[in-house]
Amino acid sequence: MWSNLSGVCNKPTDDGNFIFLDHEKNAFIKSEPAAEKYFKKFIGSDEFINNKSRWCLWLNNVSPNELQKLPKVLERISAVKKFRENSTAKPTRKSAQNPQLFFYISQPQTDYLLIPETSSENRTYIPIGYVSKNTIASNATYLIPSANLFMFGNLVSLMHMAWVKNVCGRLKSDFRYSKDIVYNNYPWSQNPNDKQKQAVEDAAQKVLDARAMFPNSSLAELYSPVAMPPALAKAHQQLDKAVDNCYRPQPFTTDALRMEFLFDLYEKYTAGLFVTAKTKKTKNI
Repeated sequence: MWSNLSGVCNKPTDDGNFIFLDHEKNAFIKSEPAAEKYFKKFIGSDEFINNKSRWCLWLNNVSPNELQKLPKVLERISAVKKFRENSTAKPTRKSAQNPQLFFYISQPQTDYLLIPETSSENRTYIPIGYVSKNTIASNATYLIPSANLFMFGNLVSLMHMAWVKNVCGRLKSDFRYSKDIVYNNYPWSQNPNDKQKQAVEDAAQKVLDARAMFPNSSLAELYSPVAMPPALAKAHQQLDKAVDNCYRPQPFTTDALRMEFLFDLYEKYTAGLFVTAKTKKTKNI
């Protein structure tokens, strides 16, 4: 039913040498035009939700011969190497052996579904969406490669949001999504039939279509508590009904009812997993 969620995405650990804002990237390319093809969009929670722009030097599989033609890039690599060598963390010092690469790499080979690690509690839904495989996801996000519409529809539903509100961590008051606590423990619906799945997929596509009606609006603007477009709100309402119907035919009128149902389902799924071992009694002497 569900796909794996990447717990740690691409972590540079580079002292800022591989990461660029628009004007920094433009200035770098002006001084070293041949480096342009090695820049990729770099996206974290803030960039994804607010449609901000950052870039990274992505040097995977770049040959030493090519790197020798890029003195400005080599300067950045040397700075990363020195920074990592001086780290107090052993894994970071070890990564100095490959200073042209990010410290940790988990970039999928397909387009992927991105979940922001941190997002405002004031939104009815966490802004989750599809991202191109050519965009590098930072370690401030979670991602699911090749996620289908049924999965997307569930994750942007009120059912999933009820779970998030009750079990996720917080950064101040904002939602702090997580792989182990939130996603891996989420009780997906039991054996929905093909008709129910199709209804979720159709409604999920309508959510994406409604977003596409406003190409100049960021996800933060689209999911504003006071300015959400009526077309998007209606699409989400239809999706919520379709997802709820996968759990039971009776509608859920409150989040409290959703959580009661989800916790009961969680107990059913985990029954027998947490058995306390019996200890042998010893005779008193």
